[in-house]
Amino acid sequence: MHVLVYVHKQHNKNIAMNSLFDIDGRVAVMTGACGVLGSSIVNYFSSQGCKLVLLDLEQSRNKGECLVNTIRDAGGEAVFFPTDVLQKDMLGRNLADILDRFGRIDILLNAAGGNMNAANVPPDKTIFDLDIEAIRKVSELNLFGTIIPTMVFAREMVRTGKASIINFCSESALRPLTRVAGYGVAKAAVANWTKWLSAELAIKFGEGVRVNAIAPGFLLTNQNRSLLVNEDGSLTDRSHTIISHTPIGRFLEPEELLGTLHYLASDASMAVTGTIAVVDGGFDAFSI
Repeated sequence: MHVLVYVHKQHNKNIAMNSLFDIDGRVAVMTGACGVLGSSIVNYFSSQGCKLVLLDLEQSRNKGECLVNTIRDAGGEAVFFPTDVLQKDMLGRNLADILDRFGRIDILLNAAGGNMNAANVPPDKTIFDLDIEAIRKVSELNLFGTIIPTMVFAREMVRTGKASIINFCSESALRPLTRVAGYGVAKAAVANWTKWLSAELAIKFGEGVRVNAIAPGFLLTNQNRSLLVNEDGSLTDRSHTIISHTPIGRFLEPEELLGTLHYLASDASMAVTGTIAVVDGGFDAFSI
């Protein structure tokens, strides 16, 4: 007779059950930090005790330094470094500056991305009118703008052995949306990359560095405002269609992403890797 014996594997961790969500003192690096979402996120993570590194384009320097000053005025610690998420050498210099300042990276938020009108297919156009160069640029920004920073920063995160990488997907990564051709393809690729990388890092470097993504639903941002708001400030027909397919009946607010991001960054999600956390007011769950 064969007897099956279950042996519980003890992990070499000291899990403090009363501090699962504690991220105080952790170093959080965020690309695309100066947009509507980025501003909300970096301020929140600072309020939870994180030390913030804001990365964005040189033309966002004024916004970045204003955010840094706001965080410092509130008693937090932050720094802005200009970067280009498609330039590995520049990101390498950012890494050197980050390590010189803080000594490590605990949380990487890959939020750089965006869309271009030319990569969309409006109602009066067809697939045969697509601007391939625009599709290429949108794909590079969203996909390679996630892959390249990860290649640079994750090397240090793997060395320390415990960290969280959070990529930014989109509702369009889950289901194709009309018009949004290039952006949807790129974000679907980010979702696939997230799952692939989570296994790659865990298998080859251990369980300490986790990779997940957040897929926000519809928010009003600078990137999509032209699609969702008319020049007079009223909502477009597309906005009304979106809201009618969102069970909570409205657009999301940036602050509604913060709890999920906090969870993914903290020890509360210690065994969570390779997931796409959907925050969309029920859009993906609703049909008719």
